[in-house]
Amino acid sequence: MTGLTEAGCRARRERLWDAVPDGVEWLLIADPRHVQYLANFWVQPLSFSGGERGLLLLEREGRATLMADNFTVRSAVHEPYVDRNIITPWYDHRHSVSNRDHALFEALKQVAGELQGRTGLVEAEWLPLAAAAELPAATSSGNGHGEVAQTDLGDVLRGLRRQKEPDEVELLKTCMRAGDAGQARLREVVRAGVTEFEIYWEVQRAALEAAGRPGLVYGDFRASNGNNIKPGGLPTDYTLQEGDLFILDYSVVLDGYRSDFTNTLAVGMPSERARELFGYCQAGMAAAEVVLKAGAACRDVHAAAVGAYPDEGKTVGFTHHAGHGIGLAHPEPPILVPESNDVLLAGDVVTLEPGAYVEGVGGMRIEHNYLITDDGYERLSNHVISLT
Repeated sequence: MTGLTEAGCRARRERLWDAVPDGVEWLLIADPRHVQYLANFWVQPLSFSGGERGLLLLEREGRATLMADNFTVRSAVHEPYVDRNIITPWYDHRHSVSNRDHALFEALKQVAGELQGRTGLVEAEWLPLAAAAELPAATSSGNGHGEVAQTDLGDVLRGLRRQKEPDEVELLKTCMRAGDAGQARLREVVRAGVTEFEIYWEVQRAALEAAGRPGLVYGDFRASNGNNIKPGGLPTDYTLQEGDLFILDYSVVLDGYRSDFTNTLAVGMPSERARELFGYCQAGMAAAEVVLKAGAACRDVHAAAVGAYPDEGKTVGFTHHAGHGIGLAHPEPPILVPESNDVLLAGDVVTLEPGAYVEGVGGMRIEHNYLITDDGYERLSNHVISLT
């Protein structure tokens, strides 16, 4: 259980340095997803430090410094790939505690002197103003001088995240295998008389057993029918009835990376109309797969999916995106919608997610995950897509 690799983290740092102006000598990373992306430091969200974070200082000559409080670092999933740790006390079992962010401020004070007179960039949208005040005045807002002032570090990192390194793909495949296991368990337990929450329990157990470690399981675990065609969210105590359609559209999150794929199963025998709608979804996915490759405009992928439906989907309620990117967030670029400006890149990991929602029948959608390549794709999810 290594998470990301040191080689992968170093490769991502090199790509980051290539993307910022030459005059920048240091970078302060504050978004927890980006600290994970660049250093393999991820706070276990199921721990007492869930929601807390560390800060990562990168210097152009190669040194990486992690700053965190003593309890946050204890809740890290893996040993981070850094050259130096600055761990400041927050709670010592002897004294009262203060605002936890103050521990990070103290760590910043220790490095602020080293940064004086050197130009840098701060991921300012994620850094409290009080913390930024500890940094050299010329860079505390995330801006330096001249060209540097036009560089938004957060935007740079979000752009780099699209093209996945091999260690990221391997971690995503682990998430996919766990997701596949949960989808397989759904096929075994879905029936009239069970509740949405009982299904959630079974799916979660199967997914985490396949992952072999704790993780987050979230998404849509909901029954659809003629009166509730587009349900979403976590399960309720609703008891499934004959004729319902159960939508399992969910993610398994490990080390911050996630899967996201869907199937819809009939509770009992599906109606002929439900079978017909499901066929539209399958046709939409197949049509979109034909154009799925690096260089394809995302609006064209959406058009291919919707174009496989009768009257281009207008009669069956296909109103949401045809897919989106996944990785450290959900959804993230590229987005497959009619007015998207995104173009697929080799290294993107995306979903295809056609759906159909009709009053009096119910709602459904299906979804697979794909790694985009220069000449097509590698499908990463392997669950069975069928209505029965």
